Amino acid sequence: MFSMGYGRGAIGKGEKMSDKTSVKLDPSWLDVIGVEFDKSYMVQLKSFLAQEKKAGKVIYPKGDEIFNAMNTTRFDDVRVVILGQDPYHGAGQAHGLSFSVRSGVKLPPSLMNIYKEISAEYDVLMPKDGDLTRWAKQGVLLLNATLTVQDSLAGSHQNKGWEEFTDAIVRAINDRAENIVFLLWGSYAQKKGAIIDRKKHLVLTASHPSPLSAHRGFLGCGHFRAANDYLESNGFSPIDWV
Repeated sequence: MFSMGYGRGAIGKGEKMSDKTSVKLDPSWLDVIGVEFDKSYMVQLKSFLAQEKKAGKVIYPKGDEIFNAMNTTRFDDVRVVILGQDPYHGAGQAHGLSFSVRSGVKLPPSLMNIYKEISAEYDVLMPKDGDLTRWAKQGVLLLNATLTVQDSLAGSHQNKGWEEFTDAIVRAINDRAENIVFLLWGSYAQKKGAIIDRKKHLVLTASHPSPLSAHRGFLGCGHFRAANDYLESNGFSPIDWV
């Protein structure tokens, strides 16, 4: 099991970065992005995280949840991709799914705005549970660009290699799948999604759901109904967003 060198399941003595059998990642994903674990940037990333652990820094999410997005949504089951940026950096929040928090944790502002939009589109009450595992199990890949972060320090693990890894994930979906819905909220996600082939997939863009920008185009965007309309028109089941 591969956990980037910290937390439960860290690589032990004698294990190699390129040993794919040590990676706790669904086989469907290893088939398409397993080669990434052999690359130098991943070796450097693992070393960085090990040094952070040695320095006593707290990192989220815990080691066995780093790849939670891929382990919950198999490659062949992906129907929608929602790109985030960093994991939440508060204690007890991040568990490897973008925008999602554990059950019982107070809803972060961005997730509250996501729920407000769903509530408006479907004329339903806002959900109270911030755990989006229910979406992931329906084929919604909740992917952050950076898969780890230091406690209380947003952006602390950017430009360490994660972006290259998650670019490979986006590229694999773009190249190997068809009729996927990509929800790109904010300039960061839109830049990361620039490689997506708009002739093969549906790309929906809006401002980020953060309170700082949600009123500049996210609220009222209609993305959740539009995603389901597209999925149904291509023979797939709609996502139960509620």
